[in-house]
Amino acid sequence: MNAKAGTGRYSIINTREEGKIGEERAVKFLEEKGVKICERNYRLRNGEIDIIGRDGDYLVFFEVKLRHRGGLESAGAAVTKEKQRTICAVSDHYRLKKMISEDTGIRYDVIAINDEGIEWYKNAFDYRGQGY
Repeated sequence: MNAKAGTGRYSIINTREEGKIGEERAVKFLEEKGVKICERNYRLRNGEIDIIGRDGDYLVFFEVKLRHRGGLESAGAAVTKEKQRTICAVSDHYRLKKMISEDTGIRYDVIAINDEGIEWYKNAFDYRGQGY
């Protein structure tokens, strides 16, 4: 469980439920920006990608990060190199399963949601295979 400061009062919010609400906000935001959502919560045994979408000619793998005022690190910084490798491995599986052409442009973006709003970090990180 996670305590969240609200408007002067505290409420207990389940972390998973808070994540779902954040992802809903991210999807709405991305759709308003013209992104076509292809998949949500694409999950394998070794990891998950929050949102997969098309932004123009790019197939984009989105990681959604929630942060509240007073957090020690930014949402973008919270996507560690290990998490990046996991996202890349899951994206490889997705591309193979969906037979995505190797010529398709790929991007790894982060959607950061905090108390002030939503930030979209395009090209937040480069592809990281097992050797990186």
